[in-house]
Amino acid sequence: MTEAQKTPWHLWAVGILSFLWHCIPVSDYVGFKTKAAWYVESSGLKPEQIAWVDAYPVWADIGWALGVWGAMAGTLLLLLRNRHAVTAFLVSLIGLALMSLYQVGMQAAQYQALFGEGVLMFLGVIWAVAIALYFYARAMKAKGVLR
Repeated sequence: MTEAQKTPWHLWAVGILSFLWHCIPVSDYVGFKTKAAWYVESSGLKPEQIAWVDAYPVWADIGWALGVWGAMAGTLLLLLRNRHAVTAFLVSLIGLALMSLYQVGMQAAQYQALFGEGVLMFLGVIWAVAIALYFYARAMKAKGVLR
């Protein structure tokens, strides 16, 4: 049996969908941090929203970076069938927890006022996807698909 035959089809489906999903926060992170004109113009962010995110404490900003880059690293490692995908997805969950602690645990009213009522529901979707990817990677590692 060849390596490609050992890889279940769903790993490619999950990996590609995960990659496409995580391109959004990666472009948000890069666009926001660089204040790229294309991002600022196309995102429709208001000056007070930009100022609020710029004022994140260092630990929340680190959480944002870990969440975004850990998830993309986990995705790429999953596609490479590397067992470290599990660790990368765990790092992304830790980062998401830090950022969520700040946004929802400490600044919920301001967060909702600036970004709308649906922001908490969307954060729930992000959590669901992040947890699902972590457990999927763990299951693939346990089955020997990730080496």
